[in-house]
Amino acid sequence: MKRNIVIAAVTAAALIGGGTATALATTGDDQGPARQAANTKLSDDGNRDDQDDRNDRNDRDDDAAKVSASDVTAPEAIASALKHTSGTVVSAELDDEDDSDKVVWKVDVLSGDNTWHSVSVDPSSGKVLGSQTDDEDDTAQVRATLKGSSVTAEEAAKAAAGKGVVTSVGLDEDGKDKSWEAETRTSAGAEQDWKIDLASGKVTADRSDAQDDDADDADDQD
Repeated sequence: MKRNIVIAAVTAAALIGGGTATALATTGDDQGPARQAANTKLSDDGNRDDQDDRNDRNDRDDDAAKVSASDVTAPEAIASALKHTSGTVVSAELDDEDDSDKVVWKVDVLSGDNTWHSVSVDPSSGKVLGSQTDDEDDTAQVRATLKGSSVTAEEAAKAAAGKGVVTSVGLDEDGKDKSWEAETRTSAGAEQDWKIDLASGKVTADRSDAQDDDADDADDQD
């Protein structure tokens, strides 16, 4: 497409001691704005992808740091929590303590009077750091799911430990296939989700999780 060159001359009045004249030349390109917008969008998309990659790496590094900071396994944390607060463990997770950077095991215990307790366990010593009561609205559903179960959270964590370091275990009482769910991490840093049968304790890969990952990968490629 043709380029148009527009030259505008502006002459200023003479000042004391002499005069000044200024000429301004401007080059126009009809495709310029569109090309610039396209380049800006590509640059922004690239920057976002780079930032997402950095965030993913940081998350993996954070998770790896949590695992390396824990000498106490998930079954040991659960056993310690039950010594402090009797009841049924519904979940245990290696996580940050509130808004701090301190990593603890958080163990959710449902007591006999249907009170929920969140017990914090030191990942280095196994000592209970504290406990607080929580309000949950799925108590009846959890009780119904556990009624036919012969595998405890501690036993589920032990079963999943054969797949890697267990960073969390919890009851999945939703949907058709009710089970214990566990997340493990290998020495290489790879994460994997597992399902543990409530009756037999059999460990199988969480296929729904793998399918979700495949769908996310397909979306990224689109």
